[in-house]
Amino acid sequence: MIISKRSAVAACGLLAALSFGLLAPSTAAADDEPAAQPAPKVDLVLDVSGSMRTRDIDGQTRMTAAKQAFNEVLDSVPQGVELGIRTLGANYPGKDTKVGCKDTEQLYKVGPLDRTEAKTAVATLAPTGWTPIGPALLRAADDLEGGEATRRIVLITDGEDTCAPLDPCEVARDIAAKGIHLVIDTLGLVPDDKTRKQLTCIAEATGGTYTSVRHTDELSGRVTQLVDRAADPVVTPVATEGAARCAQAPELKPGLYSDRERFSEHRWYRVDVRPGQELRASVSVSADRAVDPDYGVLLRAVTVHGREIVRGSEAGAGRTDVISTGLRYPKPPEDESDDGTPPPAEAVCLEVGNAFAAPDSVKTTPGLPVELTVALVDSPDDPSDVASFGLGRGWWLLGLLTLTGLVAGLLWGWISRWRVAVWRSN
Repeated sequence: MIISKRSAVAACGLLAALSFGLLAPSTAAADDEPAAQPAPKVDLVLDVSGSMRTRDIDGQTRMTAAKQAFNEVLDSVPQGVELGIRTLGANYPGKDTKVGCKDTEQLYKVGPLDRTEAKTAVATLAPTGWTPIGPALLRAADDLEGGEATRRIVLITDGEDTCAPLDPCEVARDIAAKGIHLVIDTLGLVPDDKTRKQLTCIAEATGGTYTSVRHTDELSGRVTQLVDRAADPVVTPVATEGAARCAQAPELKPGLYSDRERFSEHRWYRVDVRPGQELRASVSVSADRAVDPDYGVLLRAVTVHGREIVRGSEAGAGRTDVISTGLRYPKPPEDESDDGTPPPAEAVCLEVGNAFAAPDSVKTTPGLPVELTVALVDSPDDPSDVASFGLGRGWWLLGLLTLTGLVAGLLWGWISRWRVAVWRSN
């Protein structure tokens, strides 16, 4: 009976070994394969309004220059990039505002590129109608909806939006506030001041760029560059929402986060820092609209009881796109307890505040874009950072200043009495 059991065990072991030998190579091969990355998406939005008939780009019409540039761009789209083409003002030549402001069409669906089909679609375009930039951006955002890949809208137009009161700048801010990390780049064909301001505002609202174009090669080169940029791997921020108080703050792991903060608002986040780790945090607040000339940003690390650990702040004046600051908090190592339990982590609350204000004519919603970076690294063995010694933590700093003042007073008093004694003896 014992022999038969051992034989059964041996047979099972042999079968398992054979199975492992057969399956292991395929499993290892599967593990070695890199995870498939989602394809980046780009939607080219082209103005086909009546003003594109103007002949002022290298001796040809703006529409002809755009078609030529598009052919060159389509020939150089990187492998794996999903591309689409949307038009605005391509179909309705009439004077009815309601109809003209709905004139936006998906000429080529966002997806794997068929160059011949896309070029044929572009070749049929003729300057026709209005310039509904706002509605076109909303529809383009829908074209790119879904997935976690890089998403980019490239808007090419020769004029400002003609469909008020739907302000395209406000549309861009609303798109950015959705937290879908969609970037809008704008290109102005021979732009005037109003067009330049509007396109700059649209781009700034989503972290994109604005480019003025006066030649065909400039247009094709810049659009090609933007499409190539979409193919570059980027770190996508994780959308989060800070709390009004430390007690309700969301817990953040190391990474990149995005949020929206109202003018002069303070928001809270929490990070657990273990002994032997150093917290490194930075925050950037973008001024995506007109703001008053004096502003600032604050980043504070405090304990859950409200005691300040360390802070970083930055102030500015004039006009800038982004203002940033950061801080470091090294936490000294601690020995394990007698039972081998590691020392507990310290809950550190990060407060992000801004001192932005805006003229009454500026819409303050949605809030300003905030980008927060959190990193936890090994704490230095011999930290020289002020925060590691407790300076800047309320009573420690007050006690140090008091002691310094006391010693200085005693020394000064002794020196004064000595000088008086010398004077009397002489």
